Amino acid sequence: MNYRHAYHAGNFADVMKHASLAIIINYLKLKEKPLFILDTHAGTGRTDLAGTEAQKTGEYKDGIARILTCEHQHELLKPYLETLARLGCEGPEPTSYPGSPLIAYTLSRPQDRLSFCELHPEDAGTLRANFHRDKRATVHEIDGYSALKSMLPPKERRGLVLIDPPFEQRTEFERILQEIEVFHARFATGTAMIWYPIKDPLMSGAFVEHLEHSGPEKTLRAELFIRACDDPKRMSGCGLIIINPPWKLDEQLASLFNWLKDILAQGPGAHARVEWIKK
Repeated sequence: MNYRHAYHAGNFADVMKHASLAIIINYLKLKEKPLFILDTHAGTGRTDLAGTEAQKTGEYKDGIARILTCEHQHELLKPYLETLARLGCEGPEPTSYPGSPLIAYTLSRPQDRLSFCELHPEDAGTLRANFHRDKRATVHEIDGYSALKSMLPPKERRGLVLIDPPFEQRTEFERILQEIEVFHARFATGTAMIWYPIKDPLMSGAFVEHLEHSGPEKTLRAELFIRACDDPKRMSGCGLIIINPPWKLDEQLASLFNWLKDILAQGPGAHARVEWIKK
């Protein structure tokens, strides 16, 4: 697999992932105590939708552009869409799309702390420039998986870890399973959100099956499909594994994803699935 994000920014996967991220962060903010947010594969923070990569695929046109031009929005999209608007992504023809670091940063509060990991030197520099020397947000030019050992548990003792790798290696699912064990051993009370693509259902299915047998308690799976899984060479859907999800997140994502599958469908067989792996 190869999921170079500049080609896919603002697509259906970003919509489902970032809308879910906004819901989770807003729930965690209900308590005044500070949060720690760790993004292990942060990227550059923003993609130019007029750039060569985004224009080559045009995937945002069937993702965020559909959402922004939808007459009646789902109520659970409100924190996500308000954040996008603050970051300049709005209207029928958005010119840029923010990544998870800027979305999380915009949703955060003065008492919260954020760490973003990006291994590529140039991308890390681009990302760092977004935060105007705000000491709450730091960018680390490191392998994000190593941060699960070096940065957890956080001093805040509560927070969210986002694991969203590019899936350039066929062994990525196996690596994530290893890192989930690290996360849970070091920060068992924290919330983790892991994104994964669905091309070959056998690969993603084996990943979920392993979690069913050996994963931590309180683990939720939420998947969105824009077409039937009939071609293993293209992404038909994607999913989120959420460990220690907020209260009623299963009901919220079931409602939201079932709405999204109708709006974002690109062929027969579009559907959504939200279920507990371990409750």
